[in-house]
Amino acid sequence: MAKKLAFDKWLFTVIVLLVGFGLVMVYSASAAVARERGLSVNPFLAKQAAAAVLGCLLMAALMHLDYRRLRNVPVVYGALGLALLALIAVLFSPEVNGTSRWFFVGPFSIQPSEGAKIALVLFLAYQIDRKIDHVNHKTLLLPCAVVTGLFGALVVLEPDLGSAVLMVAVSFTMVFLAGLAWRYLIAAAAVVIPLVYVLVIAVPYRRERLFAFLDPEKDPLNTGYQALQSLIAVGSGGVTGLGLGGSMQKQYFLPYPHSDFVFAIVAEELGMVGALAVVGLFMVFLWRGVRAGLRAPDLFGRYLAWGLTTSIVMQAIINTSVAVALLPTKGIPLPFISYGGSSLVMTLAACGLLLNISEHA
Repeated sequence: MAKKLAFDKWLFTVIVLLVGFGLVMVYSASAAVARERGLSVNPFLAKQAAAAVLGCLLMAALMHLDYRRLRNVPVVYGALGLALLALIAVLFSPEVNGTSRWFFVGPFSIQPSEGAKIALVLFLAYQIDRKIDHVNHKTLLLPCAVVTGLFGALVVLEPDLGSAVLMVAVSFTMVFLAGLAWRYLIAAAAVVIPLVYVLVIAVPYRRERLFAFLDPEKDPLNTGYQALQSLIAVGSGGVTGLGLGGSMQKQYFLPYPHSDFVFAIVAEELGMVGALAVVGLFMVFLWRGVRAGLRAPDLFGRYLAWGLTTSIVMQAIINTSVAVALLPTKGIPLPFISYGGSSLVMTLAACGLLLNISEHA
């Protein structure tokens, strides 16, 4: 009799807990804005709930689609081509807050960079699987560098430097885990230094963000405002928090409390206990994602699992670090929890693939 496949229950439980908790926090963090608009239904919660339903359906579908079917040229390069076309097309979409990151379909928005992250991980896993014996040769390094650089450049043009940096970091991590020699990391560092100057120091608003990060109190009402208000929220929560719904900072003090700074609201309302619980869930997610990769029956599954896990956990690290002023302000969402339909749907799609890989352990 054929063995019945069973997905990782730990991983599934963590995903469900994070999605449910995210819906609660989006409702709480956006309540003041919804109330100001005089709406009987919180539109942020409604959209996030719709995205959660769509994402869960997609996750369920991918859980039952053998991930090994993705390991072929039409699928890999088809996904890569669609992601590339979407990243180019979005540059011509209407601007929102000075950026062109979204397509708009009625009341909903689609952010192509979220899907591009999965397409990039899929491509890298496919390349590593086919060329594992040539990790330190241009046979592997050249296509990985070209595709990552192209995706990163298009995302920077939106502009969205944070997502571009995330893509590069995930790519380096995957190739490094495959056995990349240290000399290539040193060479990459030599390239990164001038890039930092061009992309950060030479761009006025990014330079201001960097200086504000180094000394937010120097300009507390302008460039340092977000960091200081986030720290006030985190500090106000203490050990046990002000209680769910009790945040004061979401009352128009902290910008984007339901998206970029939702972790600060978590810390304010649920205290250090709630914040550490969220961090703990992501640590369990990292553990089970790495485990799924280690136990995968092939190299493609291993690096696909590791790439998807790295992408999600890195986003969580960046977002939480921004909230406590350990990194400059960036618009990277907290996976599962921040308001954002594209992020939630694509994160759950990635989880569907992870759970599928865990079935074959």
